[in-house]
Amino acid sequence: MKKYKWILILLNLIGLLVYFNFSISKKEQILKDGKLVLLELAPVDPRSLMQGDYMTLSYAIASDVMDQRIPKKGYCVVKLDSNMVAKRVRFQKKKTPLAQGEYAIEYSAPKSWNVKIGAESYFFQEGEAAKYEKAKYGGVHINQHGNSVLIGLYNEKLKLIK
Repeated sequence: MKKYKWILILLNLIGLLVYFNFSISKKEQILKDGKLVLLELAPVDPRSLMQGDYMTLSYAIASDVMDQRIPKKGYCVVKLDSNMVAKRVRFQKKKTPLAQGEYAIEYSAPKSWNVKIGAESYFFQEGEAAKYEKAKYGGVHINQHGNSVLIGLYNEKLKLIK
């Protein structure tokens, strides 16, 4: 019986490692092939803006949805301006239809007023909070399936904050 116990533990460990590596490779593929989109950051309560060495993010395209009936999961359809800044067009349940120049970003809305698009926190080194306080945009790469990966924060001049 002990022999089977260790085989089961080993198989579970291998399965976990395969799943973990697969999810990493999917994110790396988005980073490599995804389209850069800048999402304007919505104002956040300054008392909770900086908590330790991370910043809570809220996106302008996900705000002002209290009066809309949106699906709990779906896609936020955006159009990009000449600076690659996304402007919300609509929310929809499925990825398609999309018009020319529109992109879909997957979202979830656990509560009707709280839409979550991608990363909701940005982590940075301790002591560097002042550098990120004035961030105006969150830069994300999105793929054709609507998946997104946060790559960094950008200032009002559309420059990556390093």
